[in-house]
Amino acid sequence: MYDIKHHLTDELLMAYSAGNLAEAFNLIVATHISMCDECRARLGSFEAVGGTLVEQAPVAELSDGAFGAVMARINDAGPEERIEVSHETSDGIFPAPLTDYVGSEPDGVKWRGLGGGVRQAVLATSGKATARLLYIPAGMEMPEHGHHGLEATLVLQGAFSDADGRFARGDVEVADAEVDHTPVAEEGEDCICLAVTDGRLKFSGLIPRIAQPFIGI
Repeated sequence: MYDIKHHLTDELLMAYSAGNLAEAFNLIVATHISMCDECRARLGSFEAVGGTLVEQAPVAELSDGAFGAVMARINDAGPEERIEVSHETSDGIFPAPLTDYVGSEPDGVKWRGLGGGVRQAVLATSGKATARLLYIPAGMEMPEHGHHGLEATLVLQGAFSDADGRFARGDVEVADAEVDHTPVAEEGEDCICLAVTDGRLKFSGLIPRIAQPFIGI
């Protein structure tokens, strides 16, 4: 399907399988899996193991009010519905799980300029994590930054490189608080990515730090 060299972590796949991810991370996992045979197979293995564990678990006696209490907690918490992986193909650059949010083509996205030709579009997702599309002109270097949480970036068009390697269509980079990097879009084709974060970025430069409250990342 695609020559994918960078994949989802086991932790993200297991959390997706268990239904424990925020909607934004559900979206990026489902989108990557729709493009990646290897991660789809790994997900199937985790789900098979989980099903076996459930079948072998001992039956526990429940109190009369247990069901009502559980339903009340679910209604209060508003758990995220897992975004299922679609095997449908899309004529545009956006895979099927993403088209429900943005359509199939970049021209239909409501971009907001960030300067230097860089654009973003924040997607409407619930929960504390944020999903956004990033449009980075070919050859553009993004500001050096670290992370106050987890950042997952899936390439949808073009490619970018940083200290961890080259990331092209279908590749996903997962960076945590231990990672500082300076992504650079590859020459030849503008880079479009789906990026999901559950914490603000830590920019090294003064100007990005000043602009951060206005760009919301």
